[in-house]
Amino acid sequence: MTTVTLPPGPNAPRAVQAIYLLATRRRGMLRLRDRFGDAFTVNLPVFGRGLVISNPAEVKQLFTAGSDVVDNMEVNLGRVLGPGSMFALTGEEHRKQRRLLVPPFHGRRLAVYEKIVEDETVREMASWPEGREFPTLPSTMRITLNAILRAVFGAEGTEFAELRELLPPFVTLGSRLATLPVPTVDWGRWSPWGRFWLMRREYDAIVARLIAKAVPDLDGRDDVLAMMLQARYEDGEPMGHGEIADQLLTLLTAGHETTATTLAWTVERLRRHPAVLRELVEEVDADGSALREATILEVQRVRPVIDAVARQVKAESFQLGRWTLKKRQRVLVSIALLHDNESVFPNARAFDPYRFVGAKPDLYQWIPFGGGTRRCLGAAFANMEMNVVLRTMIRDVELAPTSERDEKWHSRGVAYAPAKGGLAVVRRRTPRADPVPASSSGTGHE
Repeated sequence: MTTVTLPPGPNAPRAVQAIYLLATRRRGMLRLRDRFGDAFTVNLPVFGRGLVISNPAEVKQLFTAGSDVVDNMEVNLGRVLGPGSMFALTGEEHRKQRRLLVPPFHGRRLAVYEKIVEDETVREMASWPEGREFPTLPSTMRITLNAILRAVFGAEGTEFAELRELLPPFVTLGSRLATLPVPTVDWGRWSPWGRFWLMRREYDAIVARLIAKAVPDLDGRDDVLAMMLQARYEDGEPMGHGEIADQLLTLLTAGHETTATTLAWTVERLRRHPAVLRELVEEVDADGSALREATILEVQRVRPVIDAVARQVKAESFQLGRWTLKKRQRVLVSIALLHDNESVFPNARAFDPYRFVGAKPDLYQWIPFGGGTRRCLGAAFANMEMNVVLRTMIRDVELAPTSERDEKWHSRGVAYAPAKGGLAVVRRRTPRADPVPASSSGTGHE
């Protein structure tokens, strides 16, 4: 029999621990780390007794372990996003599905979608008030939703309008239900699950229409839906339409709110770091990108919108660094604690984009998208979106610095957002004129 060894942790009753972490979340995790070290045990409703880790070597070992040793936790995501969702699949089925979905998000394909993101950003910024404070999060939510509907779903016209209306409340309700038991009786629209299932049927009907419209012209389309319809498993079989609907919903759920929230945090951080903001403006005007890309990486490090990822032991036992774990043991990787680790990121509390200029982050230490075979498939797409939105914003508007205190962290259930929505004050910038060639300027060289 395996002798289980786990680190110490708080000994308060499960309900008390839950209330404490719900009330304090990130601050509570930091306090527990200060008290118990970089690994400790918690006991929470739904999650149960879990090991929380933030040691870089142990995090890497967990992420690189085979799916026969550790895999995704068994939660309600299969019922919320569908049985074909990447969040619901495990083992070989997950590997097969992931293999099909990698090509649409390959870096070289992303250039196809940049114009869509830029167009949506310009359209949204046209409604921004000048000289008056406003929250940017509602705007970034609209930008990322519209961009995903066009680039991923290939939606336009009636289907675009219907999905734009349906999906925000649908995804919000689903994220809240993901941690609750599924009822055995369907009470229809009078219950949360009943309303969710009604919206799911409406969503499936819209996706069926999108597929019917896409099939006759697959070769002439660049959207992810068209690529899914053309993808084939190793045995030559196509993805089922139900699988496609589940994966589209998964991509939207994973990439809409998180990307939008990171953009709002980017505004919040840059307004409080005017020197970085000035350099970003100069870089955009010079058609550069290195500091902008580093800034996006640093915002995700200091303001990760998802604070943890979970795994569950599948093998009979698993030696994870210092700890011996038994089957079904749950492990929580604290993104916030790892990103706050001084041995990994010196001066970790400081917002310092220059740490990433000319240096790619270690993907087992910088983990806003998770890690290993479960790392978010849409990570490259999300970073492209944020890069294009930030470039367009800095190019077209002047973002006013502020001396106000940092916006507090606010839990929206799925993501941590700036409590005031990433407040901004902007003014339109004068369009940049192309430089006049010296030979025609009439001034000569001095």
